Amino acid sequence: MNDALRMALQRSGHTTDSLAESIGVDPKTTDRWLREGRIPHQAHRNAAAGALGCVVSDIWPDTKRRSRELVWFRPWEAIEREAHSLRSYQPLVLPGLLQTERYARGIFGSAGQHTSDEVERLVAARMARQSVLAADGPPWLTAVIDEGVIRRAVGGPEVMREQLEALAGTALFPHVRMHVVPLSAGAYGGLSGPFVIASSVDNRTAGYLDNQLHGQVVAEPGDLVALTAAWENVRGEALSHRQSIELIREVAETWS
Repeated sequence: MNDALRMALQRSGHTTDSLAESIGVDPKTTDRWLREGRIPHQAHRNAAAGALGCVVSDIWPDTKRRSRELVWFRPWEAIEREAHSLRSYQPLVLPGLLQTERYARGIFGSAGQHTSDEVERLVAARMARQSVLAADGPPWLTAVIDEGVIRRAVGGPEVMREQLEALAGTALFPHVRMHVVPLSAGAYGGLSGPFVIASSVDNRTAGYLDNQLHGQVVAEPGDLVALTAAWENVRGEALSHRQSIELIREVAETWS
């Protein structure tokens, strides 16, 4: 959608500022449509398409379907693709970049919020997103998970065994480090919730927080300081990379 809107702006001679003025919205709004791929409200879509001399579907095709998917996740997905390093902490489920197809299907299908078709689209999007780890010059991924994650049944024993075996295999990649916080750690700072910290080659940093409704990208210095402190806490409670792989393999054997 970003490319379609950009091309429409170029053809019409409009900028995001002039488009905003012509349809009566804040320039920051049209800027977000272009930079973040956000879908405008229907009235704004119609007005923008008219100002640009297009039909709505030229810029925002299949909007009904797209609006039901995780549009809010796209800004973080772009950050993730460009990251030099990713530090991910998950106390409840495995990070999306490390999930198998059947595990992801178990996650999306268990909420009761999606149709079967929507579940399959979400799973396909998650699997496609994982290509970042197989690309040339992949990011350095350090993942810390709570031991409860590998002991929680998602999709059944067969799915869990497959998932943990795949996880142990991925942890052997030279650009992946895996750490498990053992149950013996008791209460620790990570129990406040999951987060990811992404850093670029030029030392730009952003964080990502997840909740029941949507995710939030954070870049304020104070927020990043707090997330970095939380990362140091969870990393300090975790087992070494080698010990974590051994534990994952041991738990995989119990899922039979």
